[in-house]
Amino acid sequence: MNSKLIVILAFFFKLSTVIGQEESKPIPEPVIFETMHEGTFHGVKMSYKAIAGEMFLKNAEGEAVASIWSTTYMKEEPNPSKRPVTFIFNGGPGSASVWLHMGVFGPRVVNVDSDAQQDDGAAPFDVIHNNLALLDITDLVFVDPVGTGFSTVIGKGKTEDFWGLTEDARSIAQFMRLWITHYQRWQSPKYIAGESFGTTRASAVTAALEGGGQTMALNGLILISQALDYQGSTSDHDNIASYFTYFPTMAATAWYHGKAGQGKKLEDFVQEAREFAYNTYLPALYKGNQLSTENKRTLASRISYFLGLDPEYVLKSDNRILTSRFKKELLRSEGKTIGTLDGRYLGEEGDQTADSPTLGDPSSYGIDAAYTAALQDYFARILQVKVDRPYLTSNRNIGSKWNWRPVPQGAYWEPSYVNVARSLGESMRRNKDLKVMVANGYYDLITPFLDAEYTFARHDIPMERVKMYYYEGGHMMYNHRPDFEKLIRDIREFMGK
Repeated sequence: MNSKLIVILAFFFKLSTVIGQEESKPIPEPVIFETMHEGTFHGVKMSYKAIAGEMFLKNAEGEAVASIWSTTYMKEEPNPSKRPVTFIFNGGPGSASVWLHMGVFGPRVVNVDSDAQQDDGAAPFDVIHNNLALLDITDLVFVDPVGTGFSTVIGKGKTEDFWGLTEDARSIAQFMRLWITHYQRWQSPKYIAGESFGTTRASAVTAALEGGGQTMALNGLILISQALDYQGSTSDHDNIASYFTYFPTMAATAWYHGKAGQGKKLEDFVQEAREFAYNTYLPALYKGNQLSTENKRTLASRISYFLGLDPEYVLKSDNRILTSRFKKELLRSEGKTIGTLDGRYLGEEGDQTADSPTLGDPSSYGIDAAYTAALQDYFARILQVKVDRPYLTSNRNIGSKWNWRPVPQGAYWEPSYVNVARSLGESMRRNKDLKVMVANGYYDLITPFLDAEYTFARHDIPMERVKMYYYEGGHMMYNHRPDFEKLIRDIREFMGK
């Protein structure tokens, strides 16, 4: 063997050794930051512990595959074994729990403009003590799914094992069991609070917790801006359900901006729009071009009455108004675009000829900087969190790679709207104590309130254990201070407190 060959073989041996060492590199222990605090909530002064840190999920071989980051607030008391605990997460998929954490449930919240008149601008932002936090009646666990916040895959974990409807539910169910076991809380009443896709997740997690050899029965779900059946919350051409479900929300938004229903109370005008949608609009949508020209024009006039749009524009739209066009058309003459998450918000765009918003959602970019800065500062200064990777309040890469298939890979399936509503009904029938609270914003132009009513009315859900609540805000109704206070009161009533 010549010397050159020996050198080459030695190089590849060394390279393979290095690679092997990298593959077997040990995973550091989970990082956890504990701090003690005092606060007064609902008039009750208390000490509580904040626990911000990681919990590792493991595969069947016992290998760590994901790190789930959570922030827990736990009241200091001698025997918490039967104290309620509430698991809280946002949606996306791809959103961390920052919105519910710093918006309504956490001990400190960011204070954005309640009347949706001002953009959040730039730092500094106003962060205040939340004297209405629920710590007097329940411990709180804010959960960031894999790929959001500080949560990430580790070891032999792969994103595809977590970025999907059923995969995500399994991982959150696993985390909940680990948390409950670690803190010895199997006898605690257990609640989930989710927002938007977080409500989809809540229903899927509820079902996942029923299996796995460790059945965990929940006491209640708090569904904020529910999204259980996506047909009614997907505004697309030819999706007849969406023209119907969005109609009263567009009417409410037109009422708010003074374009329709003036002189009437919001609830009365909404009810009028609801009845029109059920009794007149929906049958007309199904008849389509079987309607006479005269009937189409009459229908356009009635739609114009509710939505504040020009009758000729409505007629040219074939009496079918997409929400994207409504948001641009309602205040076009004033050069304004209205928000998606919250129709109260307004944006100014340079392109006044576009048929839909071009800058994004003013009710999103009007608050996101404040929420992000508030949480980052709170983690660093108050909770003493020191982690060498960025906290992602949102991760758009997740959405493009998300697996929506409700069946295993390889099983036959034709694409359809995501729907976990019937699964929720089945879970409720298997668990007599599971009750559901549904919080709806009148100005929510992404998950409309009529869709919630329509969904719960037709999926074999025990309605005697469902409570619907309504708010004069949007998707994140708690950004409107009167709704913030009402939402907390309603949750306390729902939890029997």
